[in-house]
Formats: sequence, C-alpha cells, structure tokens
Amino acid sequence: MSAPSEYPTNLDILLDVPVKLTVELGACLMPMKDVLQLAAGSVVQLDKVADAPVDLFANQKLVAQGEVVVVDDQFGIKITKIVGSQP
Repeated sequence: MSAPSEYPTNLDILLDVPVKLTVELGACLMPMKDVLQLAAGSVVQLDKVADAPVDLFANQKLVAQGEVVVVDDQFGIKITKIVGSQP
C-alpha cells in the first residue's frame, strides 16, 4: 500500500509500522465457578445485542465501530463510524 501524497515526508518511516487491530464483540462478568464449568458447546452470553456495532481497536485504542461481515468464509468488519479523539 503506498502512502497518499498528503502525508508529510517525515511520516513515511511510520507508515509501515505494524499495528495490531482487534475487534470486541462484547463482554460479560462471570463467576470463576461458572468459567471452570465451560466446555465445548457452552454458550457465553455477551452484553451486546446481535445488531449492535462492534468496536475496532488499534493497539488497544478504540478507533472505529462497525458491522461484522463475512468475506470469503472469513469474518471482517465494515467500518460504520470513525471514533475521533476527545479532549
């Protein structure tokens, strides 16, 4: 991927730095005794409804939200909102 010309040349060195992207579908709080009883086929209910946007993190910082999609038998994220920095 080439850098757009609007980037200052002194940022070129950073454009190839790997960034770990992660997606959070939801979360839950569960007592340890219930965690120890989990097995194959167990269902863990998360705190988000099925059609709620998922959060996309870059190096553990929230950067966007989106919808889960399937592309060629793999999961993907369709970005619906870029999260701006807040003071």
